[in-house]
Amino acid sequence: MSEATVSGNAGNGAEDNETNKKTAAADVSVENSGADTKKLDPAAIAAQMFRVDESGTAVEWTGDGEYMRVEAWGADSVRVRSRLMNRPLDTDWALLKPAAADASDVSGAKPTITIDGTGAVLVNGNITVRLAIYGWQHDHIRLFFENTATGKTLFKEASDGGALRLRARAHRPLESGAESPIVSFEAPAGEHLYGMGEYQQSVLDLKGSTLELAHRNSQCSVPFVISSAGYGFLWNNPSIGHVTFGLNHTEWHADYCDQIDYWVTAGDSPAEIERHYADATGHAPVMPEWGMGFWQCKLRYWNQEQLLEVARGFKERNIPIDLIVIDFFHWPLMGDFRFDEEFWPDAKAMTDELHRMGIKLMVSIWPQIDLESENYDEMKRRNFLAKTRTGKDVGMWWPRDSQFFDPTNPEAREWVWAKIKQNYTDLGVDAFWLDEAEPEWGGDYDYAHYLFHLGPVGKVGNIYPALYNKTFYDGQLSIGREGNTVNLSRAAWAGAQRYGALVWSGDVHSTFDDLKSQITCAIHMGAAGIPWFTTDMGGFAGSDITTDEFKELFVRWCQFSTFLPVMRNHGDRGPNNHQVLDKRGNKITHVHTGDDNEPWSFGPQVEATMVKYINLREAMRPYTRELFREAHENGQPLVRGLFYEFPGEEAAANIADEYTFGPDLLVAPVTELGARSREVYLPGGETTTWTNLHTGETFTGGQTIDVDAPLDVVPVFARDGRDHGLAGRI
Repeated sequence: MSEATVSGNAGNGAEDNETNKKTAAADVSVENSGADTKKLDPAAIAAQMFRVDESGTAVEWTGDGEYMRVEAWGADSVRVRSRLMNRPLDTDWALLKPAAADASDVSGAKPTITIDGTGAVLVNGNITVRLAIYGWQHDHIRLFFENTATGKTLFKEASDGGALRLRARAHRPLESGAESPIVSFEAPAGEHLYGMGEYQQSVLDLKGSTLELAHRNSQCSVPFVISSAGYGFLWNNPSIGHVTFGLNHTEWHADYCDQIDYWVTAGDSPAEIERHYADATGHAPVMPEWGMGFWQCKLRYWNQEQLLEVARGFKERNIPIDLIVIDFFHWPLMGDFRFDEEFWPDAKAMTDELHRMGIKLMVSIWPQIDLESENYDEMKRRNFLAKTRTGKDVGMWWPRDSQFFDPTNPEAREWVWAKIKQNYTDLGVDAFWLDEAEPEWGGDYDYAHYLFHLGPVGKVGNIYPALYNKTFYDGQLSIGREGNTVNLSRAAWAGAQRYGALVWSGDVHSTFDDLKSQITCAIHMGAAGIPWFTTDMGGFAGSDITTDEFKELFVRWCQFSTFLPVMRNHGDRGPNNHQVLDKRGNKITHVHTGDDNEPWSFGPQVEATMVKYINLREAMRPYTRELFREAHENGQPLVRGLFYEFPGEEAAANIADEYTFGPDLLVAPVTELGARSREVYLPGGETTTWTNLHTGETFTGGQTIDVDAPLDVVPVFARDGRDHGLAGRI
């Protein structure tokens, strides 16, 4: 795996440091009775303002009503917390407590802290933080983050602007006793930024972007960003907010929280930064073997025999399949957490037959509890549900009034898992699809209107999907499924990867524009530390399976999905909307089942191409297995922007429609209707070779070429001859 040095114009570190030292070393004076001034010893003032805690790994500072703690937190990493009028809280949110050994760098050296008249300096391996004193009364500090080995400034807090009297840390207290902080940094010139989760756009370099820090259907906020300047930054705060990666400043805003809290790591490559991040927030589990093949789903298989007929159809046609999915409304009411026996009369017999065919079963679970569900009254009495501040206690109106299960309450998590175990896993269900994981909040996302056990949604709401996943991950570990657990989730937050979260990109539309956006979504999710990612093959909504346009889109999306962590077919297929009647003959309009969505549903040409790529996925299983091992052990994403394997190559820094699947395969999906060729940039310079797996032609890196792409071919290139047995199979 390439780990070349990250480059980026981050300013002159040596000049920054020298200027900072000169400023901080100036005479310290305070006004005293008019024009008289009293000279004070800078070292004495620093001794009053700073203290090193007993562990020797953290420095604390007090001044002007602010309390700050900067501490070593894992190799080459620090955590910064700041609070107004109180000492920082110990709530860790996404972060794990670092092991004692992690407080030292690879050489075994412990963090060092020095205090003098200019301020304090904490050195932890390859990251150095300078807390520089400034101000008329020398009662403020400004933070500088540096690469220890090179002395280069990675980034620094914004200056006060002289007469502008700006604050890099603007706490902005609220009447509730909480605060709404803004933290501002001077942005390194020329840096490129990646990560932050999933936003439905085709923007790769996030420099110049403003992003909402909140989850929505098809939007997933994971507030970790990696910079080409050689650092990673985690905003360790589950509050609703936003971030601006401006050309002048980077600004993080939280609407409602208790303190400023962030974590920074230094690394000489994106791979090193991702390793540090996984160590700090948790590693993805081992991906089970059944996660590496083909998954079949649709909206929706509505009865037991229909599902089994589809599974048998795969076996009769000799099409590989690892897993099949039962979508929503297999229950009587939302929140009943069980099969509706009218349509699923013998779930245990069904799972037994699937298992004899070698097929795993995943079942959809939603966190909504219908107000008439058999579980609603008990869950409400025991405070296991979210709460509205005023008015009717409803979190979602579709398909009927309901409220959301509250996974921030540990007792609620245990209670829900007990129901899941009794009604699903005890019957042989293998995995769970955690839909509505944001959650969707009435469809209008009025975050300020709702409350959790942990606090107001505006304050803690972004942690919801992580704890929703934790509910099912911990439950499955309790029944012996370690190394055999995957949660398909519509959202995630920092740290959710340690709970087996496989994020899919939500209810995206069946358009070529949406297909193109999924490429950048996959790249950014991997860079944000969520290595398991997938999409709805063909898009979720707006399809018409009878048209040539959709069939072409479906083929191109299938090709893209082959080179994602999980290859999964799903969608609400049209044009027909087949209604289902219950045993009383009532039409239940919200539980329709769409048109067919199996490989053989779109005609012989589409079927042949789809089967070709499913078999290709099987052929690359050894390579995929190795990539999942790297994700588990070292936090490495499977989908990587070209910047990841080729850091410092400016031409590769902002290519949004190509990626590498692991280190060896460059994938260039076709994202335009009617296109039968496309341009492909091959990175790496003359020392790198790329072989077209369709034609066998070999090219050197550092050039853009035109590549033929017939409808059954996606351009894929093997790096330096490492084709993993795929040559001639595309």
